[in-house]
Amino acid sequence: MPTYIDTHEMGNFTEEQLKQALNSPKDEFGVTHRDILYNKEENKAFCILDAPNKDAVEKHHQKLGAKCTWITEVKTVA
Repeated sequence: MPTYIDTHEMGNFTEEQLKQALNSPKDEFGVTHRDILYNKEENKAFCILDAPNKDAVEKHHQKLGAKCTWITEVKTVA
């Protein structure tokens, strides 16, 4: 499964909501979170997730009310 990183505005998401998203099972789009990083002061969130494709990442975020600024597929050395 490919891994993606994306960014979007933090908006009204709380740290607790981000934790819930991180610990959620795979959704109907095939997306699971690996990690979520955020900066409340700069209104930025960065998601690292596994997904079948970019479209699934967009749909996943749209369902949560977030619009991604960018999404890119990444590789890991681990």
